[in-house]
Amino acid sequence: MLNKGTYFIRERVGFLKLADTYDILDPQTQQQLGIAREKPGGLVHVLRFLVNKQLLPTKVFVYEGDNPEDETKLLFSIQRGFTLFRSKVNILDKDGTVVGWFQSKVFSLGGAFRVFDVTGNEVALVKGDWKGWTFRFLDKAEKEIGTITKKWAGIGKELFTSADNYIIALNQDPGPAKALLLLAAGLAVDTVYKERK
Repeated sequence: MLNKGTYFIRERVGFLKLADTYDILDPQTQQQLGIAREKPGGLVHVLRFLVNKQLLPTKVFVYEGDNPEDETKLLFSIQRGFTLFRSKVNILDKDGTVVGWFQSKVFSLGGAFRVFDVTGNEVALVKGDWKGWTFRFLDKAEKEIGTITKKWAGIGKELFTSADNYIIALNQDPGPAKALLLLAAGLAVDTVYKERK
């Protein structure tokens, strides 16, 4: 799955859902490539009735194929702790080892976060436009290497749910490491900036 250059992320709609699930599709064929499932933990489920979801910790696990119960298909996960002003989202490989992280910027009009490798070196920046619908994935030289674009889902879905759709696209042959980072960034955009309920 991590050899693709473009992904369509579709958040599933649910009434009073306490955890999010995302289908990861091939945009051309609509074939399901993977699934991402949020597993925030029992206490966090209860706290979501009382506290803004963006402030609470969460974990999102990404699986190849369409069965999130098959742990052998786990590709990576992202994890965010409690947040007040700046979110830090860790990216973990299938063995649970941190391979990098995102750190949100405090002041940003459309949302932005820095991307760090496992040694703490800043390797990229994810930067949103003023309306927060398009995020550019920039390397250290500010050259665009990919985009994360929110897609309009229709008036009913946009007004009455918090479910979002995204197209994630890399501008060059990604390789598994960059594809993993951009997929993780797309999910982090939703969990850090978009989820409010």
